Amino acid sequence: MSRKWPLAAGGALATAVAFGPARVGFGLFLPVFRDEFAMSTSAAGLIASGAFAGFFLALLATAWLVVRLGPRPAVAAGCFAALAGMAIVAIAQNTTMLALGTVLAATSAGFCWSPFNDAAERGVPLGERERALSVISTGTAGGIVGAGILALAVAGLEHGWRTVWVAFALAALLSAAVNLYALARLPRRGAQGVGPGALSALFSRPTWPLLGIALSFGLTNGFYLSFAVDHVVQSGGLAGVATHLSGPVLYMALGAGGVAGVLTADVKARIGLTALVRGIFLCSLLSLLLVGLWPTHWSALLASAALQGACIMVLSAIFSFWSSHLHPNLPTLGFTATLTLFALGNILGPALGGYAAAPLGLATTFVVNAGLSLATVVLFPGSPRRAALGDDAR
Repeated sequence: MSRKWPLAAGGALATAVAFGPARVGFGLFLPVFRDEFAMSTSAAGLIASGAFAGFFLALLATAWLVVRLGPRPAVAAGCFAALAGMAIVAIAQNTTMLALGTVLAATSAGFCWSPFNDAAERGVPLGERERALSVISTGTAGGIVGAGILALAVAGLEHGWRTVWVAFALAALLSAAVNLYALARLPRRGAQGVGPGALSALFSRPTWPLLGIALSFGLTNGFYLSFAVDHVVQSGGLAGVATHLSGPVLYMALGAGGVAGVLTADVKARIGLTALVRGIFLCSLLSLLLVGLWPTHWSALLASAALQGACIMVLSAIFSFWSSHLHPNLPTLGFTATLTLFALGNILGPALGGYAAAPLGLATTFVVNAGLSLATVVLFPGSPRRAALGDDAR
């Protein structure tokens, strides 16, 4: 059997856990955590930014691990970090334990994503690589939908959120088992040497458009995932359902919209990279405006979440295969450079947004974030790294 499908399935499961509950679980359960641990908006923003900082530091560690030891140890570290962190959240008795578990779980996203670029380069034929990377990235959608369904299922139970986080931890254990098997099948190779010229190329001029969109989306998406549910709940929730059910509904729609990511490579081949990037940032703009201005309207909220999910998955796939084209000899380091800018945005977005929301309100802060997406649409260049991508970039 081709190595493509065990690798793609294992990668999709890893990203489902790491970028599903491990990364978005805090935002999904933020209203519950507010009540349980008496948190302010600024404190919630700091915890969310701390989680994204954990993601950032794990990215740097992953780059070293993959270059020295290959992708398997990094992915294993991510799976077990998710297991430990989510278990700590499940038994948390105070804000300190909650923050510790949240940050530790979030490091799994840094460990579990970029190594699959290296794994795909080793184990997937070139002609199938973009599709395999799109499938791996889109695993996040399943993780987000699953998190929302579990949160909805236990919403009426006392301490039901703790049961959900135990289930999240068990999913991380399953991911570890599957990926230890799938990645053991990859061809082995020795440690890679990385010269100063190769490292400088990671941030050279041809990479700037990619790095720019990664930073922009990191800022807005980090804020959205941290505060969208909180904004809906503080605004009164959705009509016809209990206020605390609004979060699971939003995340289920977000995950469902993310399924679009599996088609990223095919859409890019049809319309070109420029049109795809500008279109997806217009979706980000609409997503932020809809949840910011009409958080209690069903149609606006569902559309906002679905659009944000599509943005997450499509841009995840773009980050993955564009960086692979730019850095074919250093796929993990190239992807890590891109994700470093994305993570930097994730760190700054919730912290700055949390403090800005105090005087401005969450609605206005969402509108400000929408302005950043609009600026990205306008500033994105017409022909980004055309030769490296192998298309006309249109």
